[in-house]
Amino acid sequence: MPKGQPVAVPDDGLTTRQRRTRPLLMVHTGEMKGKSTAAFGMALRAWNQGWNLGVFQFVKSAKWKVGEESAFKALGELHESTGQGGPVEWHKMGEGWSWSRKAGTEEDHAADALEGWREIQRRLAAETHDLYVLDEFTYPMKWGWVDVDEVVDTLVNRPGHQYVVITGRDAHPKLLDAADLATEMTKLKHPMDAGQKGQKGIEW
Repeated sequence: MPKGQPVAVPDDGLTTRQRRTRPLLMVHTGEMKGKSTAAFGMALRAWNQGWNLGVFQFVKSAKWKVGEESAFKALGELHESTGQGGPVEWHKMGEGWSWSRKAGTEEDHAADALEGWREIQRRLAAETHDLYVLDEFTYPMKWGWVDVDEVVDTLVNRPGHQYVVITGRDAHPKLLDAADLATEMTKLKHPMDAGQKGQKGIEW
């Protein structure tokens, strides 16, 4: 898109403003790092616009402290105290979803992931958030923990003005077909190739 201009304008009956503000379904996939990082960059811009953010991490351990989590929780607290930005909710599978009555129990991962997806469906129906970050959600889809067709149908037919970004490797072809924006992170070089482990401030 040279200078931010679309190559073609579809004959869809929408005005330029309507097309520009149409809520997007976005997917960040591929083998290289940066998928979640890019999604959280979008979330940061959305927070600055005053959007209501909902982050749902489907694979990362609840005990794994993620730098973005601390930062966004601080931004959520800033919003609560000053009104700046937008509200933030952050949920991690593995510690018991915060809305679950069984918080803290050792639930099966597949059942836990499905309950997380059911809550997202409820929130989409209620138009709870402006932007949903479904971090590493491609894996429950790949492993059969959630039904791919149901996920795609729910996301494509979500009501209102809700944006969704999904991260993770091996995104299902049906999800990619449904997405408005799909990015594949391709590895050219990585420090791990030279035996170097992750670094504070870069990986977490």
